[in-house]
Amino acid sequence: MSTENEGTAVPAAPSVPPVPDAAPEGTPAAEQAGHSPAPEYTPESGHTPEPGHTPESGHTPEAEHTPEPGHTPEPGHTPEQGHTPAPGAAPAPASAADAGWPPPPPTLPSYGGGGNGPAWGAPVPGNGPQPPRKRPGGLIAAVIVAALVAGGIGGGIGYWAAESNDGSIGSTTVSAADAPKDVKRDAGTVASVAAKSLPSVVTIEAQGGDGEGGTGTGFVYDKQGHILTNNHVVASAANGGDLTATFSNGKKYAAEVVGRAQGYDVAVVKLKNAPSGLTPLPLANSEQVAVGDPTIAIGAPFGLSNTVTTGIISAKNRPVASGDGSGASNSYMSALQTDASINPGNSGGPLLDSRGAVIGINSAIQSAGSGGMGQSQAGSIGLGFAIPINQAKNVAEQLIKTGQPVYPLIGATVTMAEGGEGATISPQGEGGAPAVTANGPAAKAGLKAGDIITKFNDTPIDSGPTLISEIWTHKPGDKVTLTYKRDGKESTVQVTLGERKGES
Repeated sequence: MSTENEGTAVPAAPSVPPVPDAAPEGTPAAEQAGHSPAPEYTPESGHTPEPGHTPESGHTPEAEHTPEPGHTPEPGHTPEQGHTPAPGAAPAPASAADAGWPPPPPTLPSYGGGGNGPAWGAPVPGNGPQPPRKRPGGLIAAVIVAALVAGGIGGGIGYWAAESNDGSIGSTTVSAADAPKDVKRDAGTVASVAAKSLPSVVTIEAQGGDGEGGTGTGFVYDKQGHILTNNHVVASAANGGDLTATFSNGKKYAAEVVGRAQGYDVAVVKLKNAPSGLTPLPLANSEQVAVGDPTIAIGAPFGLSNTVTTGIISAKNRPVASGDGSGASNSYMSALQTDASINPGNSGGPLLDSRGAVIGINSAIQSAGSGGMGQSQAGSIGLGFAIPINQAKNVAEQLIKTGQPVYPLIGATVTMAEGGEGATISPQGEGGAPAVTANGPAAKAGLKAGDIITKFNDTPIDSGPTLISEIWTHKPGDKVTLTYKRDGKESTVQVTLGERKGES
């Protein structure tokens, strides 16, 4: 599945983030005395006018009034339906529209408007046609071309928690506004998990030297100040740009990129002058996640920091390919699918289980928008995708250790068309090189150009992106079983995965 990464500019949030009870100690290096930093960077001016005014909550129009018997309206005047004006009162406008009420809705900025580079949200070249704008059903196949929104400048996840009387978690959005300090929530409830987790989640602002940048989310990985997030959230500031992380208590810290893996869409940044008392979020085992398990997502959707949303695991091992539209920055994952509300700005934020342990990194959504190149206003339609934390942890440890990623590989170039019979080994590799690397894992297993790989261990393979997403859930040196077809005959071989260090 190709998708939009949540990586485009979004206007500043209209309000200051709430301050939970617990927050890391220390004084931020980037915080200026007497000044509260803006929660979001906007390429144009960094400020967005307040949206249109909405009637106060709880206000109800006056009940219908019936004229008293014997009373006749004044000549030439037509009373409003269900109401008779007081004697001498001026005639009411003919309609609510004449009175200017309700006001017109606010005009939201176009998604993907900022920056000079290609916008996140474009289809990955060669991945086939985009799905129709309106589709009565859900996903048609395991891999389709859909727009994945990753958590860059607008890629944060919103969290509004709702819990029914039977204790089940719904996907309704609820505000993460300040609650009375003396109100306690039972352990295991969404409110309890959110209160405990929010102090360990940060809103990341990245800006490159060319003015391109965005806002996403990250979370505390260890006590040394490492923050785990998406590559596309910090890519614009990776080479000489400005990078900051703001905690839920409003304290902002300068940060720097430790390492990033474009193919995995994972990055690690570190706080400069990290405060003491950092609390890393606990990591779960994403292999033990089951379809139907409740999920909680935290992020900064459209710049609204400290937002919490809830849902369930909708599917596992969903093959997802996302890119920046240039074809040079594609990433692949065998994703956890969730219906928790995820929007631009959520990217890089944690997807939690009901205990508050991280099961994934929110990275992309399928959007109903079809403007292409990020020109439409993308938003959640209940199809969000997260990188399983087991994979993200392996990548993070490698980045912290060496600063560069390590990718497992089979040593063969496959076609990237989606939705086919399998992953076909190409006639030739990049630049005219052999499609099957000499003495590589595939060559040693006897694979040749034209072979169609149909299964990776027990997982059916229908395309090149699906095969890559499955390979990258493993480590170099792992032994895997490949099923392939050659001249209509099916065969099975065992392959020991090789490795590639750094980005190719």
